[in-house]
Parts: sequence; structure tokens; C-alpha cells
Amino acid sequence: MGKITFYEDRGFQGHRYECSSDHSNLQPYISRCNSIRVDSGCWMLYERPNFQGRQHFLRRGDYSEYQPWLGLSDSVRSCRLIPHAGSHRIRLYEREDYGGQMVELTEDCASLQDLFHSGDIYSLRVLEGSWVLYEMPNYRGQQYLLRPGDYRRYHDWGATRARVGSMRRAVDFY
Repeated sequence: MGKITFYEDRGFQGHRYECSSDHSNLQPYISRCNSIRVDSGCWMLYERPNFQGRQHFLRRGDYSEYQPWLGLSDSVRSCRLIPHAGSHRIRLYEREDYGGQMVELTEDCASLQDLFHSGDIYSLRVLEGSWVLYEMPNYRGQQYLLRPGDYRRYHDWGATRARVGSMRRAVDFY
């Protein structure tokens, strides 16, 4: 079970909306989001309704202003609670349709370029747990939530290119 509270103003001020499950459209409840408190669980936030647009991963903690996690926009229009998983396992492939070199991960990886010299991942399989993929090393840049399943091409996880810099398990104990 998770709990997240969205606040319209910085510093946990102004109108607020509390949520404990996936929500495909937050617009009727909150017009903008300038701070967030995550009491439990891991969450993926989306800039547009129906889990579309840029994604932002948050775990338990207080986020008193939006710039560190949202960047230039105070728009949060949908959210998804990431289910807790006891273990995490993912297979990464250097070619589409699970071709080429394969690496299996069970822990976070701050630099996938150390594993794949090109830094390009064209397909992957999430075997256990949920993962957050980052476009750049050290958990920076565009983010993508990867839930258990097969991703035959990078378009399947919503990316416009195969560049993958780092990956992190979606867990809230950091």
C-alpha cells in the first residue's frame, strides 16, 4: 500500500490532494504541483493524464519544490503506485528481439556503458520486480518505468532512441 500527497504550493502549502493508488487524471483535484510528500511506496508521476508524457520516479520522502524532480514544469497529471517486489531481475540485450550480447542484473547499475560499450540497449526482459531506466548514467535524464514483461524494441518502453545510461530497482528503502 502506498500514500502520496500532492501540494499546489512549495513547502507543502496550499491546496492538497492525497492518493493511495493509481490515478489516471489528477486535473480535477489539483491544478499544479509544487511539492510532494511520499509517505509510503514508490511512485511514477506523469506530466499528462492516462500515464503519458515525461515520467518521474519518487520514493519515500519529502520533496518541498518541484525543480529537483520535475525540472521546468509543475505539471503532474497522473500517477502510478509501483507494486512492492521481493526480488528484482532484468535481462538487457544489445540488439532488437533479444539478440546479441545479454547481461542479467539483480542490482542497480549507475553506468550501463560499463556493461555495454556502446550504451545502447535495444531490447530487454523484466523477469522480476519493477525497474526505472534512465537515459543517462548516474540516474539522470529521461526516465521510464519497466514492469515485468517483454520489451522487444526500445519503442516498447516509450523511448525514442536506444540510449540507456543507468537502471535502478523500484524500491523505497534508500
